[in-house]
Amino acid sequence: MEDWILYEVEDEIATITINRPEKKNAMSYKMLGDFIAVMDRAGKDESVRIVILTGTPGSFCAGTDLADLATIPGETRGLRGSAEEKTRWWPIISCPKPVIGAIDGPAVGMGAEFTSQCDIRIASTRARFAWNFAHRGLVPDTGAGSWLLPRLIGTSQAFWLLYSGEFISAQQAHELKYVSGVFEPEDLMDEARRMASMLLQGSPFSQTRIKSLVYEGLGIPVDQHMENHTKALAECFKSEDHKEGVASFLERRPANFVGK
Repeated sequence: MEDWILYEVEDEIATITINRPEKKNAMSYKMLGDFIAVMDRAGKDESVRIVILTGTPGSFCAGTDLADLATIPGETRGLRGSAEEKTRWWPIISCPKPVIGAIDGPAVGMGAEFTSQCDIRIASTRARFAWNFAHRGLVPDTGAGSWLLPRLIGTSQAFWLLYSGEFISAQQAHELKYVSGVFEPEDLMDEARRMASMLLQGSPFSQTRIKSLVYEGLGIPVDQHMENHTKALAECFKSEDHKEGVASFLERRPANFVGK
């Protein structure tokens, strides 16, 4: 792979960095393939429990590289995969581990879509978000803008952002409850790592099931959700992590979860 997508692991935290600063981290076809592969790698890496997704300082992702896109005429351009290939459309949601998005600078188009796919989002004061697909004659390209965004901020606000393509600031995103916090650029990654360290105190066995229950629950009837819920709860009762969670509480010590 090129060095467009950086992957580092320290203390059970993987940091994935979109690394094409000369193009504000805009995604080419090849780069997107690498990104999908690295997200899959993080999901399967047994040394990783939490993922932080970020960009180079001052840019998260400016979306699709239109110069690269224009090399293939629209009428002959294929999709990146079929509807069933969710890992190709939603690589971040498909990662079974908690993903924290640390957004510094513009997140536009596909970049904004990728922020929607993060489980938790924090932003720097210079972050900006825009779903500008209507300006390019497109719908939100991963499907997150049309499915997740209305569920995150409400249909009226989502329609406004999708129809207009208008940029919103980090503070506006915080007011919409789209991001959980806004920090100075120099403090953003420290805050992301602090949040990741807090998540490390939880059970990876339960966190994986929580993520699945939340995302699947957004699109199914409550009866089906409760079937999934009771199955997950029964699995938790039988897990080593549940036994350890109870024992650590009774023994007044930190838990040592193993994810089983």
